[in-house]
Amino acid sequence: MLRAWMFGVLAVALLALALVGCSDGEPPAPSYQATQPPSGSPAVVVPDLSANARAGEQVFNANCALCHGPNASGTGLGPPLVHKIYEPGHHQDFTIQSAVRNGVPAHHWQFGNMPPVPAVSDEDVPNIICYIRELQRANGIIAPDADIAAC
Repeated sequence: MLRAWMFGVLAVALLALALVGCSDGEPPAPSYQATQPPSGSPAVVVPDLSANARAGEQVFNANCALCHGPNASGTGLGPPLVHKIYEPGHHQDFTIQSAVRNGVPAHHWQFGNMPPVPAVSDEDVPNIICYIRELQRANGIIAPDADIAAC
């Protein structure tokens, strides 16, 4: 009962955050610490995306870009995922899936804890990962010939 109540409260909080958005200059929900991504990060190069990555881009834009930025470039609410910290050798695909499903405590940056994202289905997560990995490849984080399992 308590668990269901907590998920309900989280869902309402995430909906409110999504409705407020980042563009109005209002501070984020209290569980976040507004912190800027590392300075000097270059603009993200967006390649021609595969069909799976394009599907992942749509879900990412609807559910993740508020904090992780357009093209996973980061914002004051969340880190850039097109960054060497998130390369597959350090953050494997299953860690991204776990973060979406279960949330994750802050551990690399001072953005605060990431809550779970219940609006993203288990079927959508591999496409989101494919999108992130293709962006990482295009931006030199993953070798051009590396296999991207999610794609």
